[in-house]
Amino acid sequence: MASCRGVMSWCHVVYRVGGIVDPVDSARQAQGMARTILHVDMDAFFVSVELQRRPDLVGQPVVVGGTGDRGVVAAASYEARRYGVHSALSSAIARRRCPDAVFLPGDYESYQRVSTQVLEIYDRYTPLVEPLALDEAFLDVSGATALFGTGAQIARRLRTDIVNETGLRCSVGVAANKFVAKVASVAAKPVAHRDRIEPGLKVVVVDAGGEQEFLAPLPVERIWGVGPVTLGHLHDLGVVSIDDLVRADPRRLQQRLGQSAAQQLQRLARGIDDRGVEPARSAKSIGHEQTYAQDLTTREQVRSELVRLCDAVAARLRASAQPARTFTLKVRYADFATITRSFTLDRPVDTAPTILVGLERLVEHLELRNGVRLLGVSGSNLGQTAVQLSLMDDVGPDAEEERRAAEALDAIRSRFGRESIGPASSIGPTGPDGASGLRPVRRGGQQWGPDAPEDPALR
Repeated sequence: MASCRGVMSWCHVVYRVGGIVDPVDSARQAQGMARTILHVDMDAFFVSVELQRRPDLVGQPVVVGGTGDRGVVAAASYEARRYGVHSALSSAIARRRCPDAVFLPGDYESYQRVSTQVLEIYDRYTPLVEPLALDEAFLDVSGATALFGTGAQIARRLRTDIVNETGLRCSVGVAANKFVAKVASVAAKPVAHRDRIEPGLKVVVVDAGGEQEFLAPLPVERIWGVGPVTLGHLHDLGVVSIDDLVRADPRRLQQRLGQSAAQQLQRLARGIDDRGVEPARSAKSIGHEQTYAQDLTTREQVRSELVRLCDAVAARLRASAQPARTFTLKVRYADFATITRSFTLDRPVDTAPTILVGLERLVEHLELRNGVRLLGVSGSNLGQTAVQLSLMDDVGPDAEEERRAAEALDAIRSRFGRESIGPASSIGPTGPDGASGLRPVRRGGQQWGPDAPEDPALR
């Protein structure tokens, strides 16, 4: 990281695309013309959204995610990062590392609304936008340089628009391919040291032809596909930096990693990445899962939670107009042992009772003595048209009644909100998460684990 900050001047060189840019990527490559790719990464996105609602917390160590002991960190302010708190860290470990941190439960719907605002800004500059998550995306602006200027100029205009319209900040990497742009955006971000927070460069541009020099001093784990196991193999071979990987003997790499993986890693190490930005990414599955603050130990508890999950999954299937044929049950026990079970129907469906009937058959043979830590339900094999099964199919209640009930649920929730109505069996004096009354499943609400039961938001 430090090697990119003011040392390598070519990091700041603006690459100017010459000639006429063909909007068709294949034609552009045939003419020997480099693409201009941006990777935009919002700075501490979830925390930044929360601080707009809680300005009194600005400058303090703030952590967003699951607030309970079984939760994980979704995002940490740079003040919290000074203590070694980072995303995906256990919330319990984060508390030990930074006892003064303020923990806030995640609010997925708010983050999604702001993310939509940011995506609308991207769309002003190019239709070629590939979101990776709520807080980052690739943009191919090759066809927009004649109108909006160089990649660096577009990056700065984007940052200005985002700050002015959302109050949030981002870091942008600009390069001729996706991999280098991604690495460049990391080099542009602020860095939290134990004794200080180093401001980011905001925009880092890697000049076409300078990719390998830019990557050379960075640790090899910065390459996509280098996880803990691969990293161990590389270290055994004396490969520590990306430059080491470029210089490594291909035969030795292939012996340890396999031919395909070794060749791909060395291509990336040289800054070669031919993948294009893919703006259309359709969902392959739709689902919800929930981790519980207290283990489920009875079939009644499991069934009650399945009712909630099936209701939520079915509602999303209907909202997306993508019914599913295959449904999968995920169960994680208290000892972290995890099993999945699936069933497939002849026709796609999108109503909860039919899904529940199939899942209940899977639950009949589950062992519950060790307690269930997590339940998940997902639908895949997404189709175009929902055809309700009849009693002749030996699954699900009367099709017409089921359809009318689902349409009534959707209408009521659309008018009065998700909390206005829900399955009766999911209402109890106190749920396994410590909450009482109607407990609707929220998209992304359990993404980072359960919140602490004593949290006021759950009372």
